[in-house]
Amino acid sequence: MGSWAIFANSGHGLRAMLAAGLVQGLVSGTLTLGLKRSVDWMRPRMARGLGYCVPPLLAICGSAILLVSAHWLSGTPEIARTIAVPLGVSLLYILAYNILRQNHTWSKSDKKEPNG
Repeated sequence: MGSWAIFANSGHGLRAMLAAGLVQGLVSGTLTLGLKRSVDWMRPRMARGLGYCVPPLLAICGSAILLVSAHWLSGTPEIARTIAVPLGVSLLYILAYNILRQNHTWSKSDKKEPNG
């Protein structure tokens, strides 16, 4: 997603473009791992209905805060444009991942035979 950050900041000179791309590239990999781990931790602690949407939404909100903070601290001129695509892609990824994992977990528990 660093290349998107470079494109989003293309009107602000080479230094701003490269700084935004570097920040986005470094933060994106870490956030993807953090998204997965946080959703995996939250999912079993919630009812099935809430478990579909609440963990990904909370994780994405945390990601948005971290991305805005990192770009603000680095002086990225176009913060909203820079993080819009990566956050959208991350949201789709983590929603799909969570729904698939939720369904997989429930289908496993449905197949267990009762002891007795």
